[in-house]
This record gives sequence, C-alpha cells and structure tokens, in this order.
Amino acid sequence: MSLSEQQVLDALKSVIDPNTGHDFVSTKAIRNLSVRNGDVAFAVELGYPAKSQEPALQAALTAALQGLAGVASVQVGISTKVAAHAVQRGVQLLPGVKNIVAVASGKGGVGKSTTAVNIALALAAEGARVGLLDADIYGPSLPMMMGIQGKPESADGKTMEPLENHGVQVMSIGFLVDQDQAMVWRGPMATQALEQLLRQTNWKDLDYLVVDMPPGTGDIQLTLSQRVPMTGAVIVTTPQDIALLDARKGIKMFEKVGVPILGIVENMAVHVCSQCGHAEHIFGADGGKKMAAEFGMAYLGSLPLNMQIRVQADGGQPTVVAEPEGDIAAIYKTVARQVAVAIAAKNKDFSAKFPSITISKNT
Repeated sequence: MSLSEQQVLDALKSVIDPNTGHDFVSTKAIRNLSVRNGDVAFAVELGYPAKSQEPALQAALTAALQGLAGVASVQVGISTKVAAHAVQRGVQLLPGVKNIVAVASGKGGVGKSTTAVNIALALAAEGARVGLLDADIYGPSLPMMMGIQGKPESADGKTMEPLENHGVQVMSIGFLVDQDQAMVWRGPMATQALEQLLRQTNWKDLDYLVVDMPPGTGDIQLTLSQRVPMTGAVIVTTPQDIALLDARKGIKMFEKVGVPILGIVENMAVHVCSQCGHAEHIFGADGGKKMAAEFGMAYLGSLPLNMQIRVQADGGQPTVVAEPEGDIAAIYKTVARQVAVAIAAKNKDFSAKFPSITISKNT
C-alpha cells in the first residue's frame, strides 16, 4: 500500500506549534506537500519570524513522519511570511510598512525606550525586516541606544532615508537637531514633526515598525494613537503602584482609539545583587502580572533591574546584540516572539487586494 498525502497530514497533526498551541495542518501552514515513492517534501509557512526555532521545528516535523510506514525520506523547509494586519478604523496603512507596534508607558523612567529597542532588535534577529521610530520629540534617546550618528540623506528634498544599525532601520528627531538643543515646541508642532518623521521616511519593506512612544497620555500621545495606523500596543510598566496607576491610563487611551493591547511588559521586576546574589523586589512584586490578569491581557514577561541593560544601551550595543545568547536577551526575544505571534493571530488587512472603485456619471 502506497503512502498517501492524507496519511502524511494526519501524522503531522501531532506536531504542535509551541508559539500558538495549534498544529500546522489545521492552521493551513503546510505548503507544497509532495509524496512520491516514499519521499516526502513540504514547506511550513509561519506568520511570524522564528529563525532561532526553525531547527527544532524541522526536527519535530521530520520525527513525526519517520515512524510512518512507507516513508523513505523527509524534506522540510520553513519560511516566514509576515502579513499586514488590520489597524484602527479610518486610518490607512503606511507605504512600505506592514505592521506598526507602539511601545508605550503612562509615565517616564520605566525603561520603555530600552524595551522598544530590544524588542526591535529581537524581531530582526529572528529574521524580520524591522524599523524603529523615536516618537519622543522632547527627549530622543534612540540615536545613542542604537549607536547611530549622522543626519539622514534626502535625494528629493522631500523624503528622508532611514539610518541603519544592527540590521534595523531607524528614524529620530535626534538625527536632525543638535544633541544639546532643547525642543521648545507646543503640542501641535511636536505632533506635526512626528507625522513628518513617520510619513516622510522611506521605510524599506518593513514587517514591523516599532514606535517608541513619548511617555504620558496627553495631546501628543492621543493624536498619534488616532492618526498612526497601529496594529497594536505594548505597555511597559514597573511593579510600582505609581507606575501601574499611569500604565492603566495608557491602556484606557489605546482602548478609546481602538488600538488593541498586545501585552504588558514588567520592567525592573527584581534586583539581584551582583556581589551576594540576594534578590530584592525594590519596586514591589508582580504588579504588572496582576494588572495583566485584571485586564485580561497577555503578560509578556518580566525583566530584572540590571546594570548591564543600562550600560549596554548607553553604549549603543543593547542587550540583544551585546549578549545575544544571554539570559536577559532570551527574555527580550520571548517578549518579541509573543508580540509577533499575537499580531499574526489578528485579522489581516486586505485593502491592498481590492481594486479602487470609481463611479462616473454618463453624460
């Protein structure tokens, strides 16, 4: 009895995607299945980047078939295809950008920018095309954190080329003004400047644009949340009650404008003494986890209060590139993967599939 495609598919159903909890057959991720004389070949198309997990997935899929009678050889290819997903009603997608992820906090000083940078770098390390927009007009920090100096080039005098480092495209007001210059701008001016940075940058075929939002929930943040086509937002907080109070306001703001929250990151969750190893919850314990449970949101993970995170970011070599195999980088990668998987599960944006319809009157 010869081996059938259905037998192969039935066997593959036993392999569960560790990121989604579903098998690859029911999610229709299996592509180009070929069964000839016992030689099985197929591809798996993921909706999120997972370069580091590809060998393990290939091994699991191959093992599921090797015990099947009639199988002589197995060839498995794994690829990633990130789609554009739905954003707020009435807001059009940005050319060259499939998904925009806002990284926000209700207040400053909770490590939001460091988290945004490491999430972007983690997505890039997993094989995605990633951009990073510094939306903090008054305190741009991404040029330093990403180790980039210089000014963006413009071929036509109207649009700018993003600067790049560590495989990530970056744009910030910090590239356009002197380092010591104070941005003494009122809200409307700052908002307009941000829209120009966003829309007049020639982003090159991005799967994800990570936006480091300015702290707070005022006019600038609200306007950005209404005008920027956001796929979702990540809330960064510390376990401290005061930070949680402001994080709640950030959640409410995004809910009001129809931007889904992809999850909550708890920063500075615990401090481990480098001398004696004593662990201490300086800002309280599990505040972010409890808040995520209260709102029914994903708890993406907790990061320690660690001097190396600060030192590496200040030196232009954030943790994910400074110590890519380290424990803290692994946490950032887990957070980034969960964000990408949550986006992949959202409704896709099909506006590009439909032709524009024009109605003309017969004269």
